Amino acid sequence: MATIRQDAWSTDEDLILAEVVLRHIREGSTQLSAFEEVGERLSRTSAACGFRWNSTIRKKYESAIALAKKQRTKGKKERHLMESEWNDESSDELMGEMTIAALADEQDDNLINEVITNEAEKSSLTMEQVIAFLTEYHQNRQSQLSSREVEELRNENEQLKRELEKEINEKRVMAEDYRALLSIMERARKMSLNSQAHES
Repeated sequence: MATIRQDAWSTDEDLILAEVVLRHIREGSTQLSAFEEVGERLSRTSAACGFRWNSTIRKKYESAIALAKKQRTKGKKERHLMESEWNDESSDELMGEMTIAALADEQDDNLINEVITNEAEKSSLTMEQVIAFLTEYHQNRQSQLSSREVEELRNENEQLKRELEKEINEKRVMAEDYRALLSIMERARKMSLNSQAHES
C-alpha cells in the first residue's frame, strides 16, 4: 500500500487556495496576502501556499484569473465613477448604482465559481482517464507476460520431451548392445568348454 505524504495537498485544499487567491485578485489585493490567509486556514506556511499556487494550481485557472483581473479593473472604474459623481447624484440613485454593481459582482462570482468547478471536473476526469489507462496497461502487460510465460513453458516442455526420448533411445541401444555382448560371451564360453572336452 502506497504511503501518503503528510504534507500532500488535497483537492479541497487546492480549491480553497484557488478561491482565496482569485478573490484577492478580484479585490485588488496581493497574492502574498492570499497566501498568508490560506496558510492560516490550512495551517501551512505562506511560502508553501505560494509554491503550490505557482507550480500546480495557477495554470489550471488561467481563465478565472483573467476574469478576476477584468473584474478588478471594472471595480476600480466603478469606484472612480462613484467618487467623481458623488456630489451630483442623489442618495437613491447612488443606492441604485451600488445595487447594480453588487449584482454584477455576484454574476462574476458565479462565473468564476463555474470556471473553478469546470476546471476541477476536468482535473478529476483527466485523473480518471489516467487511472483507467494505467489499469488497462497493467492488464495488457500481465496478459503479455502470461502469454510469453506459457510459450516459454511449452518450449521447455518440448525440449524435455526430446531429451527424454533421446535418453530412452540411448538406453535401449545400450541394452541391446549389452545383450549382444552377453550372447557373444556365452557362445565363447560354450566353445571353450567343448574344446576342453575334446582335448580330454
